[in-house]
Amino acid sequence: MRLDTHWTGAGAPTGSLMIPGFERIVEERILNAQRKGAFEGLEGRGAPIVFADDRHIPEDLRLAYKILKNADCLPAEIELRKEIERTEDLLAAMTDTQARYRAIRKINFLIMRLNLMRKGSIALDVPPQYEEKLAFRVAAAPGEERRND
Repeated sequence: MRLDTHWTGAGAPTGSLMIPGFERIVEERILNAQRKGAFEGLEGRGAPIVFADDRHIPEDLRLAYKILKNADCLPAEIELRKEIERTEDLLAAMTDTQARYRAIRKINFLIMRLNLMRKGSIALDVPPQYEEKLAFRVAAAPGEERRND
């Protein structure tokens, strides 16, 4: 294999590993498909391509994250948050005291697992039941006094 440097339309070089002759085969197949009309009537034709904003993801992890996202695999922390939310929804509809107790224990266990996974401080995490109050206080008009209760 050799490293070929190709120039993109924007003028920036992009390095790619190419097997000698492979690029020619790819180009031929694309041209044949164009002649056969394989690219006609595709969804989104003529519309600008919208790229996901992944600037917050370290460059060396972007490809791995994209592959996981396309495979519908979520990070373990997100899966736990979803399970906590589902259990809270079930808890709200429960009437049996024993079932409610088991659901509360499950939620506490899941929250403990979630907290153990974190790398940052949980002191900065705002519980969902307080988000609205916090948002109201932050959005208060500049002349208004904010209560400290």
